[in-house]
Amino acid sequence: MSYPTDRPAAWFVTGASRGLGLALVTHLLERGDQVAATTRSAERLLAGLAGVDTSNLLALEVSLTDEAQVTHAISETTKRFGRIDVVVNNAGYGYLGAVEETSSADVQAMFDVQIGGSWNVIRSVLPQMRAAGSGHIVSISSILGVLSFPGWGLYCAAKFALEGLSESLAAEVADFGVRVSIVEPGYFNTDFLTDDSLALADDVSDAYPGIREMIQAHQAMPGSQPGDPAKAAEALITIAQREDGPLRQQLGSDSSSLAEGKADSLKAEILAGRVLAHSTDYVR
Repeated sequence: MSYPTDRPAAWFVTGASRGLGLALVTHLLERGDQVAATTRSAERLLAGLAGVDTSNLLALEVSLTDEAQVTHAISETTKRFGRIDVVVNNAGYGYLGAVEETSSADVQAMFDVQIGGSWNVIRSVLPQMRAAGSGHIVSISSILGVLSFPGWGLYCAAKFALEGLSESLAAEVADFGVRVSIVEPGYFNTDFLTDDSLALADDVSDAYPGIREMIQAHQAMPGSQPGDPAKAAEALITIAQREDGPLRQQLGSDSSSLAEGKADSLKAEILAGRVLAHSTDYVR
């Protein structure tokens, strides 16, 4: 069993000082679980947890792109709690801009955090999970890891990559008793669309007025998103407790509907292209 029933579970949550990460850490502490929470600012994390009992919290200031720092954080968590039952790779940020407007530095920075950071955590925690024969790694993707919108090319590229990494990982570690889940949220009422969490392309072009309009629409969205972060936190715990749950789980009615439409359109495209696809085989 990957999730303990005889003691508080020990969680390692990245990107914990805001958004879904903060909502999850808050809920875990309130239910009595043990939580190692990584952040770039422990002060901001603790401010977000004002009024919450933090006796079971290990706040860690970590740069996830620094493998040595990540390894140290995993070691400190294990020393404090004895083991790690659940890892939630949640750290990341949004980015809006046309593909043509996206600089090589922007690409590097996004993949360093979203993929490099997640990879560092996975490499560091897997040896102990394999040895224990249990554990659960949860990758926080997005509905934009399933389908793409104009202006979200870089963010989608990173989330698509995270999904590919996680799907391979799930197959690799299944025989060790370690589970992997990919969570695909839609729009939740967090600060994800605010200036601190949403980067914009610097070198914009007049060729993409539609993307400028789309950016303005997203910047006006905060407060109107359909998803409730507190309910998302509860759902993440439900996912972690599953022994035979699905590899992928959408969160939010918007995410579920968009994923269903993507699945239908993808199947239709595959069927429409079947004859041409088969025609490229050798005739034997």
